[in-house]
Amino acid sequence: MPLFKIPLNDLEMEEQLERFLISALSSRRTATGIAKMLATCQRTQQEFVLQWVEAIAHSSAAELAYQFASHARQAFEYLDEKGIEAWVIHAMDIYDQKGLHPAIAILQSVAQFAQTQKAAGLTLGEIENILLTFLQGLSGRSLKLQTHSIAYTDTDTIFLPTFINYFSQPEHNFRLYKVIAVHLWAQTRFGTWRLNVHQALTQFSQPDKMVALFHQLERLRLDACIARELPGIYRDLNQVLTALGQTRIPPGWQTIAEHLTQPTATVQDSYNYLSQIQNWELPPTLCYQGMLMPEEVEIIKAVRMAKERELFRLGLVQLAQDHPELHSPLEPLETLQGRFTLDALPDEDSPFTQLTFELRLDGQPLAPPTALKSIIESIIQDLGKIPEEYLVPAGDGNYKHFLELPNEPDPSTVWQGIYHEKGAFLYHEWDYKRKHYRKDWCVLRELEVDPQPESFITTTLQRHQGTVKQLRRTFEMLRGENKLLKAQPNGEDIDLEALVKAYTEMKLGLEMDPCLFTKMYKEDRNIAVMLMIDMSGSTQGWINEAEREALVLLCEALEILGDRYAIYGFSGMTRKRCEIYKIKTFQEPYNNLVQQRISGIKPKDYTRMGVAIRHLTKILQQVEARIKLLITLSDGRPDDYGDNYRGQYGIEDTRQSLIEAKRMGIHPFCITLDTESKDYLPHMYGAVNYIVIDEVRKLPLKVSDIYRKLTT
Repeated sequence: MPLFKIPLNDLEMEEQLERFLISALSSRRTATGIAKMLATCQRTQQEFVLQWVEAIAHSSAAELAYQFASHARQAFEYLDEKGIEAWVIHAMDIYDQKGLHPAIAILQSVAQFAQTQKAAGLTLGEIENILLTFLQGLSGRSLKLQTHSIAYTDTDTIFLPTFINYFSQPEHNFRLYKVIAVHLWAQTRFGTWRLNVHQALTQFSQPDKMVALFHQLERLRLDACIARELPGIYRDLNQVLTALGQTRIPPGWQTIAEHLTQPTATVQDSYNYLSQIQNWELPPTLCYQGMLMPEEVEIIKAVRMAKERELFRLGLVQLAQDHPELHSPLEPLETLQGRFTLDALPDEDSPFTQLTFELRLDGQPLAPPTALKSIIESIIQDLGKIPEEYLVPAGDGNYKHFLELPNEPDPSTVWQGIYHEKGAFLYHEWDYKRKHYRKDWCVLRELEVDPQPESFITTTLQRHQGTVKQLRRTFEMLRGENKLLKAQPNGEDIDLEALVKAYTEMKLGLEMDPCLFTKMYKEDRNIAVMLMIDMSGSTQGWINEAEREALVLLCEALEILGDRYAIYGFSGMTRKRCEIYKIKTFQEPYNNLVQQRISGIKPKDYTRMGVAIRHLTKILQQVEARIKLLITLSDGRPDDYGDNYRGQYGIEDTRQSLIEAKRMGIHPFCITLDTESKDYLPHMYGAVNYIVIDEVRKLPLKVSDIYRKLTT
């Protein structure tokens, strides 16, 4: 049995508190009163309070830690330790977003907090990243997550309650969060908003009641869609309803439900039933259905549709320019009107009956880039089709007008003077002491590398002539030779061995096997690689040169393989100025401009790795590939100026960002020059997902070999 620990007395407690609260204390304000109050607590409670006082003082402010300590004794009267953690984390999130005084107000209202939340409940912040990763794995438009007092979607964002406490077990509350999110996703995916709900329901005398009735009808239809497409989630839905004693089909709605559960049912069918049921009583709202906000949807949808129409038409311009063989380069864009067609067909091989598209110019199929494909999918979600008027490339006037729209501030100058976050990417950051994310904590911008003459490329290729030849031979073998597949149902030649076997079986009275042919098959590698290059100041000198040489050799090898790859550098200074440098995107060919950017890679500032990994993971996630690699080339551990990122905080944030990448199906690997990295790299990457190169001159020779091993 564990030994009983004697509680700290008031003097001991005061001494411990002063270690963390010294900057919040003065001759008139001491920790004496707080210490006397906490001296009446159990030892485990005292240690719990001290742990959080240290965490708050470390990651937020000593004043906020002082306020927590002042109200901690009272908090134990209302909440258990898990409930207090939710209370404290909520206050720290408010501090990050709104400042000290709103956060203190949260700490001062612990009784009010406890009235609305139970310790067994679950906050969205605890599971936000897991839930967002799950949603991004579903088909359709990629939706964002935000907290709100009610659950609804505006078709760009899913809004969920900050806290759910329907059940006594957190995992059951998580199941409810997931079911709510999926049901809101289903509204955008399965066409609820293809009807202008706000306009359609104004003809009724009680529009608010009609919105609620229409929502019930759509809920039944969407339940059926989820049952067909996501049977696991549908089981979760039914388990939640059973646990709460709720009924999915209201009394008297059975016939309507049978019609709306048919695979051919659409939002129009739901609307058509409104006239029949407009005088019925409203059935209870179920726990997972949230609310409909038609007016908000129409505002968001109108803005998105106008933007996507222009982007789609400009995408047709780009496609036409990329395929000059299908039209005359001097031909005016207006003459392409009516020559583009797009067919949307169900993909029967997909588990999500998502649409596949065939875009044609003069009957010749074109492969739209990923960005244009996403726009097409989004338009079809909104409208059910691509209207004929969309299939007209933007004319010269429209194209020019689009390009002359006000631009975002120049990223290279936006840091000057007072910092502006407008137009930047905002990312959460993991605070290991909080055991929680700091919301929108890091501000990141994409910058351009200043191109330099590609003489460095020429010199590198000359210096490593022998290595380049060896790499080319090695990687040509990796491209995949034609393999002879035997016993195929069709092919170029007869498989004599299979024929003899089939003939023997036929003589024995068995059915003859039809697989009697051979054919040649070439396996598609289907690999996408993100190369993340450390451009911190510590790479100055030989390390920077070795990184660039390694990139040159690896690009030569990758061009032979045909694997898709992108190259980005990263650096920055503090959480407010994180920077990603575009060297080569997935869409760009390896040309002189990319070579000039590689030549222009220069050491910058610090190494805040977590935010860079999150941004590049987001880019890599948008690429369709069977294997996705995120390879980091660095000379040291995560580091930044000020704000306590240096040390364990940076290591834990980087580790968490890598865990997030793995959840998204991305395999991270690190190549480092830091000979002391064994102290932290196994913790961040795992024991087999990194390699230490102890001599900088070996780097260019090793990188291609490592890549070959990773992809075979």
